[in-house]
Amino acid sequence: MPNRPAGGSVSSKRQISYIVASDVNHRDGIGLETYVDGELVMEIFRDDSEQRTYVTLFADAIDFGVLEASIEEFKTRIDQSYIEQPNGSSTCQ
Repeated sequence: MPNRPAGGSVSSKRQISYIVASDVNHRDGIGLETYVDGELVMEIFRDDSEQRTYVTLFADAIDFGVLEASIEEFKTRIDQSYIEQPNGSSTCQ
């Protein structure tokens, strides 16, 4: 099997971009949105109110290289420590 560049041959030809965004409406935390060719394909979100980090997929199929790169970008740009809420309560309603 031939070696391929990181992200695979398909994703290496696509424009990948990231946006860091916070959310305090229905959930409380910060996330990294991943866009491929301008389309939102996934989000990695650190939910401080639930003290968990999870991935939401918005595309049927995502190149594994895009997934790996997004996880690394999340680890680089977003602190992994959860923010404690006053008195252990959530700011979400």
